[in-house]
Amino acid sequence: MGSLTRANAARSGVKASAAAKPTTLKEQQLGDVGLGERLRYEFDKSMAAGPIALVGWLSLVTLLVILFAATVLALTRIGPDGGFGWIEAAWQSLMRTMDAGTMGGDEGWTFRLLTLFVTLMGILVFSALISIISAGLDSALESLRKGRSRVLEVDHTIILNWSPSIFDIVSELTIANVSRKKPRIVILADKDKVEMEDEIADKVGDLKNTQVICRSGDPTDLFDLSLANPQTCRSIIVVSPEGAEDPDSNVIKTVLALTNDPRRREARYRIAAELRNADNAEVARIVGGDEVQLVLADDLISRIVVQSSRQVGLSAVYSELLDFDGCEIYTTEQDDLVGQTYGDAILRYEDSALIGLRYPDGRVRMNPPMDEVIPEGARVVIIAEDDDAIRLTEAPEDAIDMSIVRAPRAVERKAERVLILGWNRRGPMIARELSRYVQPGSLLTVACDTPGCREEILSMPLASDALTVEARVIDTSSASAIEDLDPISYDSVMVLGYSDTMAAQSADTRTLITLLHLRRLSERAGEHISVVSEMIDIRNRELAEVTRADDFVVSNKLVSLMLAQASENEYLSAIFDDLLDEDGSEIYIRPVGDYVELDQPVSFYTLMEAARRRGETAIGYRRRRSDGEDDGRNMGGVVVNPNKSERLDWVEEDRLIVLAED
Repeated sequence: MGSLTRANAARSGVKASAAAKPTTLKEQQLGDVGLGERLRYEFDKSMAAGPIALVGWLSLVTLLVILFAATVLALTRIGPDGGFGWIEAAWQSLMRTMDAGTMGGDEGWTFRLLTLFVTLMGILVFSALISIISAGLDSALESLRKGRSRVLEVDHTIILNWSPSIFDIVSELTIANVSRKKPRIVILADKDKVEMEDEIADKVGDLKNTQVICRSGDPTDLFDLSLANPQTCRSIIVVSPEGAEDPDSNVIKTVLALTNDPRRREARYRIAAELRNADNAEVARIVGGDEVQLVLADDLISRIVVQSSRQVGLSAVYSELLDFDGCEIYTTEQDDLVGQTYGDAILRYEDSALIGLRYPDGRVRMNPPMDEVIPEGARVVIIAEDDDAIRLTEAPEDAIDMSIVRAPRAVERKAERVLILGWNRRGPMIARELSRYVQPGSLLTVACDTPGCREEILSMPLASDALTVEARVIDTSSASAIEDLDPISYDSVMVLGYSDTMAAQSADTRTLITLLHLRRLSERAGEHISVVSEMIDIRNRELAEVTRADDFVVSNKLVSLMLAQASENEYLSAIFDDLLDEDGSEIYIRPVGDYVELDQPVSFYTLMEAARRRGETAIGYRRRRSDGEDDGRNMGGVVVNPNKSERLDWVEEDRLIVLAED
């Protein structure tokens, strides 16, 4: 019986225990947590809310102290003159929490001790409050310093990512923006906002009427991208990010974020994006569609280096076409030219130069056939100082003197010997581009000392069998090593910077040393060496002038100019693709004496007519400068889009700049 009783009792205990167990998951998880621990947890959560929560807790403590003191004073009447009522007591307590000097006239030790307590609590609370306000202000200023607020501009230009090209881009855009009202440039990059602002202030200088706004963030992140407010922008420039392991992937991802943002605007964007590797261009075009213009940096520089090595002064022509501080390329509709031939239309501009057409189907062609009729809906491609200067005129009756125009004469092309000193990732592209132009039997010698360069040079693919390549491993900063190559025996010399293995300044310094050795050899032999040099930093251009090289191709500067222009002209990329393509018309610099007699002053109208009869479009000239003469812009005597009526004297050394197919 006793056992049965104990069993029943045990079963009853189990039932009671089961009934006492928590019935919900929350009760099961928190059943063993005490009230004090829960209160501390709730307090911690409220404190995590930041300064507002702290101010709330301090206000609550102050209120409790005032209520306690007011209640004691009202009940005990220990104050002066028989004490205070509750409302007056609360007011007296509030004044003592805010101003410690209020208790100076208090009498009676009981009253003094109570008001002392209230005053001390007030000092504690307000000291903490001042500290919170100070910390909050510091946090707000730090947030502003980080540049994490959204830009509320309209019709602004956005630059995404950070690279050395930004300074030239900003400089060019400030020139383009002079005629605009309140222009703005917004830069969004994964870099400290203050550092960006300081670098721009140091390296750009005068921003004229343009304001530059910097924001810190990742352009590939949709939230960070929204900080630049692309929905209301005028144009967007995506530069190849400095120091990125795979910069092209970053650029493509940024373009993808822009074009596929769920919150994007309905109107199309105007995006100019820089890519280093031409192999990535197809993917970028798929991502960006007709909204993106691609600037293939290495391809652009390689083509200009090759063409400049064959024609002295050509880099200055390209710089002039891309520079906002001078003549620029515009595309515009000219209904009055519809039905006229291209050859007749090029003589209809006094202050501008017609150079090509953009057809209604989107094709762009520079220097089309002279007898081609301009169709309806076509846009003309024009070089002008400003779009306001583009207007049709009639040439004066005596503007063209056909009596001095010379007939074309055949020029025999021979095999060439070309020397490249130095090496970088653009070297294979330069060699391939060069092989498109030279005659069979031509030789390219590459001398450098970068690791593995010999194997890379001998295995690189070429566009034709006309060019033979040989590699020499030497120290290109050594005078004796350069002299052993006999550079005077070569038709042209290109000096490339070691930009892949050295910092920009170090690479340019080594280039300068090589150029100085070449100048010394030239002076000692008394013979001219045709030298074209690639510079990385525009600031080293003036230093390089002392080497007397024929031409300088400043890589970062050219890419920056192209990006800035493409952001303003949505057809510029297609125009330069045609200009730099060996299958179309290109820029050539030829002797003026091949076109006209030089025994009398000649107008540019006459030179245009002489070129027109050969199927060429004349766009400028390169005149010999006197010793010490400076054209003010380092253009080497190059003038694009000159006054066409002015008659000038010409000499054999002067050159005519034309667009021609060969």
